Amino acid sequence: MNFRYICSALALSVTLLTACSSKKSEEKKAAEKKIRTKDDDKADSLLLVYNPQKGDKWIADFVDNLHKKYGFNGNMLVAKDGKILYEKAVGWADYLHRDSLTINSEFELASITKTFTGTAIMQLVEAGKLSLNDNVKKFYPNFPYEGITVKLLLSHRSGMMNYVYFIDDIWRKEKRNMKKGVTNQEVMNVIAERKPNPYTKPDNRFHYNNSNFMVLGAIIEKVTGQRYSQYMMEHVFKPAGLKHTHVYSTTEYEKIPVDVVGHDRNSFRYSVAQNFLDGPVGDKGIYSTVHDLVLFDKYLKNGRLLSKKSLDSAYTGHNKPINGHFNYGYGWRMFDGEKMDKVVYHTGWWHGFRHIYVRDLNKNIVIVFLGNLTNGSLMHLDDLYKHFDMPIIRKGAYHGNGSLPGSDED
Repeated sequence: MNFRYICSALALSVTLLTACSSKKSEEKKAAEKKIRTKDDDKADSLLLVYNPQKGDKWIADFVDNLHKKYGFNGNMLVAKDGKILYEKAVGWADYLHRDSLTINSEFELASITKTFTGTAIMQLVEAGKLSLNDNVKKFYPNFPYEGITVKLLLSHRSGMMNYVYFIDDIWRKEKRNMKKGVTNQEVMNVIAERKPNPYTKPDNRFHYNNSNFMVLGAIIEKVTGQRYSQYMMEHVFKPAGLKHTHVYSTTEYEKIPVDVVGHDRNSFRYSVAQNFLDGPVGDKGIYSTVHDLVLFDKYLKNGRLLSKKSLDSAYTGHNKPINGHFNYGYGWRMFDGEKMDKVVYHTGWWHGFRHIYVRDLNKNIVIVFLGNLTNGSLMHLDDLYKHFDMPIIRKGAYHGNGSLPGSDED
């Protein structure tokens, strides 16, 4: 009897040791996979090689027309199957000082930042540091709303009000410092103290607004014990070789250290100065280049940043589709159509910047337009999409069942 007991105990010990060893081995492999090598740098350099003499003539003519007829001012790039077909810097970085854009100019990504924040959250889920079903109150007990989970924040179903308008109103009425940046933690404190009315109940409907990803930014800081900028640099930017991508907040910088200025109202006369609203991050606050967004696409696809399971979840629409085709996943807008390409994308619009970042997952096409003069030029990209036989990424181009386009834009 004792002999059998001893044998069973030994067998159980061996099983547990094997399981632990296997888990540690898997964790080690996962960690090693995220360490960059010289081969990565070499491959990335080859990916970003571009010879203007061999640039796609059709795209060149299209971009020239977009600039002359519709006023596009900014940087753009189109890549297919790991090769840049065309890229160009068009116009001014800072009209007041007559500084021209270069292809390596860093733009405030505005809401394209949400794709990075979503990536960071899914990394923390993979690491077991949080769950999609975690309630915000787990991290911020004074949070005044019930039933809001990480998953609802990621998919814009929290029902929260937009903090930007809320704190802007407070700061103006109370004559607070409009230059000093506000941290995510400070915004969370104001929300806890003032308890603004929500827009609707949690999980009632899709309502796009910046509060969702500002709160996610705060959760990243709470869970990791790092500033959002530190976590993103260590776990997203560096592993993906994004050497020209940074988080810039007016809580950390008195003046944002980039040369590209946002121009508002379709006029170079309206240069937008950063203020206290450029402090919170997660919903915005990442600055990058067209080249680094190509690399971001590469390292999402090859598993460096996230597993296939996490990406599949992020690229699944979690809302009622708009016009039957347009949806929102976890940090990504998307186009879904029967017998049509799967496209994930995000737009951005903030303080004189307006962008679109498009990834056709079936045709392996990346299209990037980063603009620093807000106008309607990016509503005129239909012919470019048609040229590549892609879905047209403009809600008005389709009709179908589901919700109608509404106030869900950046």
